[in-house]
Amino acid sequence: MSSSLTASQVSDAEAGAWMAAEKSRVAAPSLRDGLLIVKVEEDSPGGRESDLPADCQDSEKSRQQFRRFRYQEVTGPEEALSRLRELCRRWLRPEMHTKEQILELLVLEQFLSILPQELQAWVRKHCPQSGEKAAAVVRAFQRALDGASPQVWKPEPRTKTL
Repeated sequence: MSSSLTASQVSDAEAGAWMAAEKSRVAAPSLRDGLLIVKVEEDSPGGRESDLPADCQDSEKSRQQFRRFRYQEVTGPEEALSRLRELCRRWLRPEMHTKEQILELLVLEQFLSILPQELQAWVRKHCPQSGEKAAAVVRAFQRALDGASPQVWKPEPRTKTL
């Protein structure tokens, strides 16, 4: 999918197709006490990045290099700051992005980091360029789950009895 993904392009059908493709990685569900128990196997860490479009891979690789940088990789504090600035510029590309776009990239990164790991990987494959596009991908995925899966137990809100 291209990096210019719009909310309308993320359909329930796409989310359903992804779920069908993922069934080969998911163990057969079992029922215990009326609850559906599903085990999802993790992808290998190296396999995820190659699933991204090329333009998204570069940005994602730069982001990861920036986030994974460690002080021990350099000989002193000045070199560490210089290296962090270089890595940050590669990721956020201030010569190409406005301040608002850079803020959106930071918010998008934080949004993706708070998602469950499986959902985060799926959303990253769609390479959203904004928080709104990422939210649309998550919403389409949730709608597909609601329509395609058996009823899953959800805890009822607790009420206080007096």
